[in-house]
Amino acid sequence: MLLLVLAVVGCTTKSRARQDAQGAFLAGQNAALRQQQASSPGVTILGAVQHAAVPWVAGLTLAQAVATADYIGLHEPRQIILSRQGESAALDPKVLLNGVVVPLEPGDVVEIR
Repeated sequence: MLLLVLAVVGCTTKSRARQDAQGAFLAGQNAALRQQQASSPGVTILGAVQHAAVPWVAGLTLAQAVATADYIGLHEPRQIILSRQGESAALDPKVLLNGVVVPLEPGDVVEIR
């Protein structure tokens, strides 16, 4: 009788074990992603945008960040100011339209005027 109880209580099917392992794997990945997002600040976009906080990912460019922020100004931007670690640089928005790639770093602040 004891063997029967142990066999019923202690048995796990292969599909259930696989499902549990997959769930644990995904939970670990999600925890790692949350920790990574918390430890690396995004990029802040100031100006007429719908989304001021843009998550930073490796390879993020200024054009991608502005597109992600969803510019909603009534007029085309006249100037873009990129601030990084206390230093600022003014850019002509036409530079982005000409295909110039401006890489961003975590913590950058972009002001669209």
